[in-house]
Amino acid sequence: MASLTNPTALPTAIPRQAWSVLVVSTLAFTVCFMVWMMFGVIGIPLKKSLGLSATEFGLLTATPVLTGSLIRVPLGIWTDRYGGRIVMALLMAATVPAIWLMSYATAYWHFLVIGLFVGLAGGSFSVGTPYVARWFPKSRQGMAMGVYGAGNSGSAVNKFAAPVLLAIGGWTLVPQVYAAVMLGTVILFWLGSASDPKHRVPSSVKFTDQLKMLKDPKVLKYCQYYSIVFGGYVALALWMVQYYVGEFGLSIQAAALLAACFSLPGGVLRAVGGILSDKFGAHQVTWWVLWVSWVCLFLLSYPQTEFTVLTVNGPRTFQVGLNVYVFTALMFILGIAWAFGKASVFKYIGDDYAGNIGTVSGIVGLAGGLGGFVLPILFGALMDLTGIRSSAFMLLYGVVWVSLIWMYWTEVRKTEMMGRNAPASPLSRSFAR
Repeated sequence: MASLTNPTALPTAIPRQAWSVLVVSTLAFTVCFMVWMMFGVIGIPLKKSLGLSATEFGLLTATPVLTGSLIRVPLGIWTDRYGGRIVMALLMAATVPAIWLMSYATAYWHFLVIGLFVGLAGGSFSVGTPYVARWFPKSRQGMAMGVYGAGNSGSAVNKFAAPVLLAIGGWTLVPQVYAAVMLGTVILFWLGSASDPKHRVPSSVKFTDQLKMLKDPKVLKYCQYYSIVFGGYVALALWMVQYYVGEFGLSIQAAALLAACFSLPGGVLRAVGGILSDKFGAHQVTWWVLWVSWVCLFLLSYPQTEFTVLTVNGPRTFQVGLNVYVFTALMFILGIAWAFGKASVFKYIGDDYAGNIGTVSGIVGLAGGLGGFVLPILFGALMDLTGIRSSAFMLLYGVVWVSLIWMYWTEVRKTEMMGRNAPASPLSRSFAR
């Protein structure tokens, strides 16, 4: 009866055009992310043929991430000013020649230079996020941004598609097919998308005014959160195939399949994270995401260990370490947690910066992307330095600690998460009735 007497309680009707924009934008982002993660698979035969060290391999996989990160802020600003449809279409079209040229590269520096241009595809996130969000009411923006962000599953698509193409025609076939797929996606996106002038920031807003968001402490905090839930996701998505090959002696095909157990939920379930963030709030979802990440990374950090104990019957040797099944299960849980976390961080942005989503999402996306660029290089450097593969997880464990401490001092201390004065969740309120 409340909805009959209170008109504001009626759900806002979402136009059909909004759903069309969301569908084609999510498809476009999935393809962009698939291209962006290409080196995560084809980098393995390239590492062998070029004789790369672990650090050089990390740089190779991370190079596209650098460009896709640095361009996110201007792309977010251009999206606010010119609209997401034209910016997204031009961005995807600009990557097609570079993707195709990748198949003709022969030297290490060729791959690094071309990879910078291929990396433009990664900037699509800061275009599509404000673009789709503005087609939906604020109460549904977490869902919309979460569904769009599910395009991160392009990383898993790459792990399914690239090994098959490798087996059919070698690594050069992968960029050729991906270039054709990207071109087709540009056409499909343009036909299925739309533009609304009301979604653009007024021309009176200056470029320098939008960049002032860099001084906002809350924006910096969201950058830190995103550097782990997205930056860590990108880094591990690039690193895991070769990790499985080296640590467990698997083939590229088997390694890619198991690595998808992390990449797929880490992308697809972002939509669920958006719904949960709409329902329970960005704060609660992010807090629990960080704690689940902390537990998983603590267990994943433990290296394969062999130690000897002097017993009454003489020395006995024990081996401690994760087998491939437990390792994959922990990665699966971590992928789910980070999927929820990626959505909850952008729910913060939708709540706090509704009128400037493009700029703030570009800044936060930049931080996440830079995390995805720096982390693989550090993974390789730590591997070369220590010889311990799980040192990658040790590093991520430390980053999660920073996020937890920051969140505690700025948010959790002011909010009782559990207990008598804790804010009631919708579930608990339903039981109270």
